Amino acid sequence: MKKALIVGATGFGGIGLIDIISRHPGLEIAGLVALDHGKKISDLYPHLKGICDLPVCSPDEMQIDNIDIAFFSTPDRAGMQLIKKFTDKGIPVIDFSGDFRFNSLKDYELYAANKSMDINHYEPSLLPEAVYGLPEKFSEEIKKAKIVGNPGCFAITMILALLPAIEKNLIASETIFCDGKTGVSGAGVNPGRANSYPLRYENTNTYREGTHQHLVEVENILNRFSSENKKILFVPQIVPMNRGILVSMYGDPKEKLTTDEIIEIYTLYYKNSPFVAISKNSISTADVRGTNRCIIRPAIDKRTGKFFICAAIDNLMKGQSGNAVQNANIILGFEETTGLMLNPMFP
Repeated sequence: MKKALIVGATGFGGIGLIDIISRHPGLEIAGLVALDHGKKISDLYPHLKGICDLPVCSPDEMQIDNIDIAFFSTPDRAGMQLIKKFTDKGIPVIDFSGDFRFNSLKDYELYAANKSMDINHYEPSLLPEAVYGLPEKFSEEIKKAKIVGNPGCFAITMILALLPAIEKNLIASETIFCDGKTGVSGAGVNPGRANSYPLRYENTNTYREGTHQHLVEVENILNRFSSENKKILFVPQIVPMNRGILVSMYGDPKEKLTTDEIIEIYTLYYKNSPFVAISKNSISTADVRGTNRCIIRPAIDKRTGKFFICAAIDNLMKGQSGNAVQNANIILGFEETTGLMLNPMFP
C-alpha cells in the first residue's frame, strides 16, 4: 500500500480525501495534519467513526518519512513554505490552493492580486517545476511531477468545457461570456458571511464579477492551445445548495455548425477521458453530485446561430478531492479511475 499524508485534514477538501482514500485499494492514510489538532478526526467528524480514527497532529508534529505522496488541502499561502520539505525528499505534493497552479511568477502575482492577497511567493524557484493538475490534458507531465497544482473548481469546469472548441479553433468570439453558479461549500468549512445560513437561504448573489481569481488559470491554460488570446468574462454566483457547480458559456462559432456536429467533436475529444461525459440533453448538478465526473452539454442555438456550452461538476470532488486523487493515481502508477468510480447521489 502507498502511504498518503493529508495536510489540512479538517476542511472539506481533507474530509473528501479521507472519504476517497479510505476506500482506495492501493492507498492508505499515514497521517493527518491541521491547525485544529489534538483530537481524533472521528471526534471532529462523527460520520468517520470506524472509517478513519486517526489523530490530527499539528504541523510541528508532522512526520514525513516513509510517505509516498502528500496532499495539501490548505488555503492559499498556508502550505507554501512547507512544500519544499517534501520535494527535497522526493515526495510528490498535490496542492489544493493557487500557490502552484502557475509556472510564471507574474501569473501568480495576478492571481494573488485578484484575491487581494500578498503577491510575494515564498518559493518562486519551485514554480517552474509545478504541473497544472488537469489529468485530461497533462497526464504525461503529471506522471513525473514533483508538485501538482490542483485546479480551482470553477477553473476546471470552464477549461474542460471550452478546451475542445478552443483547440479545434471553433470560436470566433475574442471574449467568451461565462455565467457560473456554485454551492455554499465553495466558501469552505469555516463560518463567515459567505456560508451563513440566514444570508444564504433563499438568496443568490454575484461576487468578484470579472475579477474572479480562477480567470487567470482559465485564460492561461486555454491560451496555450489558442493563437488568438481569448478572454473570459466571468460572472460567478453563490446559490443556496451544499455542493455543485454549473457554468454556462456563450459566444459566436467560427463556422456554421449543428449541435450534432459539435457533440461529435466533443465526444471524440474526450473519448479516452473516463470522467468526462458529453450530453445531448439539459444537465444539472445532481447528475454529478458525489462523483469525480464533469458532464458537458455543447450546443448551437438554431435561432441565433451562437454556441452555448454548459458544464457541471461536484465542486468538492472533480473540483477538489476527487481530481486530486485522480492526479495521485497517475503519479503512483495506479489506473486513473482507481477508487473514483462512484455513482451520483440520487435523489
